[in-house]
Amino acid sequence: MAKYIYPAIFTLEENTYNVAVPDLPGCFTCGETLIDAIDMVRDAISMWLCDAENKNEPIPEPSDPKIIVYESNSFISLIDADTTEYRRENDNRAVKKTLSIPSWLNAKAEKAGVNFSQILQDALKSRLDIKKQP
Repeated sequence: MAKYIYPAIFTLEENTYNVAVPDLPGCFTCGETLIDAIDMVRDAISMWLCDAENKNEPIPEPSDPKIIVYESNSFISLIDADTTEYRRENDNRAVKKTLSIPSWLNAKAEKAGVNFSQILQDALKSRLDIKKQP
């Protein structure tokens, strides 16, 4: 698990940026905006590398962007990926937390059959303005 940088080829086609990572076979993605495409390719690279790390497969060396051949309507950008951070952000394992609430609130919540874990998750996502779940 480490940090990596790979060149990616961006091509604008019909209001969509198609992105290919030539050093990682089958690593393609797209985005409606350039920012979206960069986020998507970072995610695609991270997934590709995590899979290779999990299988103990060799990690390809990144190509020198100066020698990559691409079409005139495309451009190359270097994209970083941190598989340690990616794994941490996408780890859905449950983590036990100890918290305190007033006894009266606990009693009412238990009587109502409240799922404390779900309520806390929903509240944290709302507070942190998290729209999607990893």
